[in-house]
Amino acid sequence: MPTKPIKIAYLSSNNPTNKKVWSGTHYSIYTSLQSIATIDILGPYEPKIRVLLLKVLNQIYLKLFNKRISYRQSKFISKGYANYFNKKLAFQHYDFIVAPVASSEIAFIETKIPILYITDGTFASCLGYHKSLTNLTKKSIKEGNEIEQLAITKSKTIIVSSVWAANSVKNDYSKNNEDIKIIPYGANFENLPTFNELNFILPKVWKLFFVGVYWESKGGDIAYNAFKLLSDKGYNIELTILGCIPPEKIQQANIKVIPFIDKNTIDGQEQMKAIYKEQHFLILPTRFDCTPIVINEASAFGIPCLVANSGGVAGHLKNNLNGFLINYEDKGEDYAMKIEALINNPTDYLSLRKQTRKLYEEQLNWQHWVKEFEKIISV
Repeated sequence: MPTKPIKIAYLSSNNPTNKKVWSGTHYSIYTSLQSIATIDILGPYEPKIRVLLLKVLNQIYLKLFNKRISYRQSKFISKGYANYFNKKLAFQHYDFIVAPVASSEIAFIETKIPILYITDGTFASCLGYHKSLTNLTKKSIKEGNEIEQLAITKSKTIIVSSVWAANSVKNDYSKNNEDIKIIPYGANFENLPTFNELNFILPKVWKLFFVGVYWESKGGDIAYNAFKLLSDKGYNIELTILGCIPPEKIQQANIKVIPFIDKNTIDGQEQMKAIYKEQHFLILPTRFDCTPIVINEASAFGIPCLVANSGGVAGHLKNNLNGFLINYEDKGEDYAMKIEALINNPTDYLSLRKQTRKLYEEQLNWQHWVKEFEKIISV
């Protein structure tokens, strides 16, 4: 007898076909799932009046009390989502509900369909860490944790991308270990080079690569300090900044600034691919991150990554395999020291590049993610 095809409801307030949402991760999850199941998209949806009211209330609290409301993690908004998604689920048959970063969307829904909640960080793990979750009112903190708890308790399985996130699901929200699965994400490029397309030779000019929309939150000044330390020592080195415009002091001859490329277009993807192929080190002294996809994208090109040891970055950065975790407090010295050591040991550098690509092929790709996902739903 032929196996009955799996039917999945993709439950999110966002549209997963929009490559701009969540750095393209929604799109990658959605297209990966399409390879194994029939997918119905239940969104996008926003309870606009409820959101507007809480945005206004948030501004009032900021002016009167210098406190914020995390309105996306509020019962008022969450119940608005439930009103909509309960209707979408009514009288429908699905084998599973997949809910990526959708704690508010699923907290109050009423269903017997198994929910697979995908997240890279919980409310508790990001509280006081992510800028949007700082200086909150006590009520907002309470509701945020209640929303996360409801979502986690209601879900059959929580799929996370790092041990950091898994620990929070277990310790902050009391989920059993067997109901928590760790699967790293892939690279959000649609056209990645094969191993043979990559040029593993020693360069005459060493190129550092900084990628980020927000200079400060991604640690741009620290990346610049590392570059300057190496440059002042006489190394033939360049810095490419992609995604933002740095402060004026940063702009100089051996620094290339590429403010924006739309990687949602074919032309943009090709431009990005050409840029990545030229780089030798990714440097990301991020001040906040769960599991940055840029690590996986750099790894696909065999670019060793030097990343601040923060949040869940160790879910994608495996120390000594595809780069190095650097102390969060470091101001550029350790980044520079690691790069200098590899420049002066070319055999080690080339070996690390090949290991980096190997880790991408084995773990940091969407084919691996969907295979691990299949194991979860086949139990």
